Amino acid sequence: MKKIDITELVLRDGHQCHIATRLRTEDMLPICHDLDALGFWSIEAWGGATFDACVRYLREDPWERLRKLRKALPNSRIQMLLRGQNLLGYRHYSDDVVDLFVKKSADNGVDVFRIFDAMNDLRNIQTSLDSVKKYKKHAEVAISYTTSPVHDVEYFTQLAKEIENNGADSLAIKDMAGLLTPKTTKELVSNLAKNISLPIHIHSHATSGLATANLLTAVENGATMIDTCNSSFSEGASHPTTESVIAGLHEMGYETGVQLEKIENITGYLKNVRKKYWQFESEFTGLDPRVLINQVPGGMISNLSSQLKDQGALDKMDLVLEEIPRVREDLGFPPLVTPTSQIVGTQAALNIITGERYKSITNEVKNYFLGEYGKALGNMNEEVMKKAIGDETPLTCRPADMIKPEINNLKVKCEDVARSEEDLLTYAMFPDLANTFLKERNAGTLEPEELLDREEFSSNTNRYAPSEFNVTLHGETYHIKLTGSGNSAQHERPFHVVVDGISEEVLVETLDLIQVNSGDSQPSVSKDQNNNPKGKLRPTHDGCVTTAMPGTVIDVKVNVGDQVSAGDALIIIEAMKMENEIQAPKSGTVVGVHVSKGDSISPDTTLIEIQA
Repeated sequence: MKKIDITELVLRDGHQCHIATRLRTEDMLPICHDLDALGFWSIEAWGGATFDACVRYLREDPWERLRKLRKALPNSRIQMLLRGQNLLGYRHYSDDVVDLFVKKSADNGVDVFRIFDAMNDLRNIQTSLDSVKKYKKHAEVAISYTTSPVHDVEYFTQLAKEIENNGADSLAIKDMAGLLTPKTTKELVSNLAKNISLPIHIHSHATSGLATANLLTAVENGATMIDTCNSSFSEGASHPTTESVIAGLHEMGYETGVQLEKIENITGYLKNVRKKYWQFESEFTGLDPRVLINQVPGGMISNLSSQLKDQGALDKMDLVLEEIPRVREDLGFPPLVTPTSQIVGTQAALNIITGERYKSITNEVKNYFLGEYGKALGNMNEEVMKKAIGDETPLTCRPADMIKPEINNLKVKCEDVARSEEDLLTYAMFPDLANTFLKERNAGTLEPEELLDREEFSSNTNRYAPSEFNVTLHGETYHIKLTGSGNSAQHERPFHVVVDGISEEVLVETLDLIQVNSGDSQPSVSKDQNNNPKGKLRPTHDGCVTTAMPGTVIDVKVNVGDQVSAGDALIIIEAMKMENEIQAPKSGTVVGVHVSKGDSISPDTTLIEIQA
């Protein structure tokens, strides 16, 4: 009887797809003993977006999570998802950082490294692959599967041969958006089985409704390893159901080594736990055959909807999904997987929110055109490229060849907050975020994102300041959303409000908000560079610089008195996890700077004033 190995995804990709990666370690640990006893080939429990979510939202140390999971899963291989030279961040890192990251991941408990590159550029995979082998762990290299005029079975087969020659222990087909069909699966897997000797592992999201059929077809044509997810977090944007697939395989005469009846307790526990995370559930994580066109992967769709909600633009989701394929074509048909999915998705959102294609171009799109993420398989839109990077020359070498060793410099930068090499690596992934996180962790003041009880949320209005609610006035009910605000230190704070889908911005006295949120009675007043209280400044002339979407200021590049030219970078903001450069609309002198690093900003607010 042929053995089929199964990787269980519920502790990583499952909750990433359905509740935006918010499952906390404390809710994983109680069920690990039962998971550990089932006999899965591996349990994916780390990597991907979990590292970011731990630091950004959950306020957990991701390394501590890994150590706890290692202890709780003593008999299981722990698997992680690693983005090659990107590691778990959103840029390429130097080779010494990549090697140290792999080493510390292995030291803390990772057994299987699934390594991929969003561009399928094997130059971006080789360093991490070599490091995994160096530390004697299992190196599984993944092909990021996609469809386009330049991606076909012949291309993927040749790629697989190169992966085998480069030293991988197994090959994964990473169908992150659920684009495979049974016919294509049969053709691809049978062709791979004839041309390589590596075990073939199939990972297919269920978004289009075809994934279960794809897994069974793959097994029949030579695949020996498959990914599934416990039914508590399966299907839709996630993966085929573990219980159902095992039952089907057993019926077909295959052995999995997993006893179906022992899964029931795990399922019941996790279904109950999932209820705690209701506010992170998205209406866009169910079955959606449109993915066959827009190609938005399961791990991205819940995050995209959450980010659009934060922008007060959730009503534009359908328009963004229509725009994504157009942006992808402009960029030469990259597979949509982190970070290219975020790069394309955010640019598509900007195109829709601003009302003009490429009116605002993110720094990541500019870096993409400069070749800093690798080589695109298809031709890129020359007009868009020119608009993004002007006359700059794109790289032709491996992007990481341009990055000097970083470890020693990072040690200096984070010496005040880092207690270990793991802390240094956390800082390397997300410097500003990690700096705050590590300071608060060291001081014992970390405050995680609060989980709201449904009944308590609806009944205890004194405790919570809800961001979404209904207001009835003179018999008419209005749906209100608060989607952004100024800095909490401001005497007057601009709040971005959506009323029945129509955006407007209002000023709210800080004192009222502070009384709701913390009981303080003496708000401090923040001043701008002109010594005026920071507050709502409506744009009144063409030298007023504004933002197209709410975000957080991460850098202010000018001061009052500076001379600037049209197109010069003035402010860098972070929105939807991407950096966006706000440029000068005209040449002149900076006469007002009304924001500081760390401020939350909203549209239609004057951030900087320029006078000709």
